[in-house]
Amino acid sequence: MSTIQTRYSPPQILLHWLMAALLIGTFLFGNYLADLPLSPTKFHLISYHKWLGISLLALLLLRVAVRLAKRAPALPAGMSAAARALAHIGHATLYLLMLLIPLSGWLMSSAYGFPVVLFGVLPLPDLIAANPAQAEQLKAGHGLLNNVLVIVVVAHVLAALKHQFIDKDGLLERMSLRR
Repeated sequence: MSTIQTRYSPPQILLHWLMAALLIGTFLFGNYLADLPLSPTKFHLISYHKWLGISLLALLLLRVAVRLAKRAPALPAGMSAAARALAHIGHATLYLLMLLIPLSGWLMSSAYGFPVVLFGVLPLPDLIAANPAQAEQLKAGHGLLNNVLVIVVVAHVLAALKHQFIDKDGLLERMSLRR
């Protein structure tokens, strides 16, 4: 007899909250860096930002693998078809942005001619040849994708809070760190 899964698995919960914290931190750090004047210190700090971005990309790949192995619990039965569709679209958008943002940063770094050297020891290949004009376009795209991510994350949090405090359907408990 199979039981109905009502919570995400511990690895899924851990990856969710770890990535949420790292995404917020990386976003804030990137905004801080954008306002710094050009200097050796800025270039040094940008390398940390790149490390965070590549680490988030690796965590995303792990998260997708875990998600495929450990399916998500069913949505509450009382959710309308439209709400279910929005939930699926929202999650797909989050995953897509978590993929595109670090890739756009890596592409931008390659186009600027600055290699990504993970943790200062592992050089990653350039994804494209150096091209300053393309680098500027990628920079704009990277910024735009990050701004879209903020909007989608805020909508995600608001939806979770709605489920917790208005619908009171226990949806938030599925991703709770406490049992």
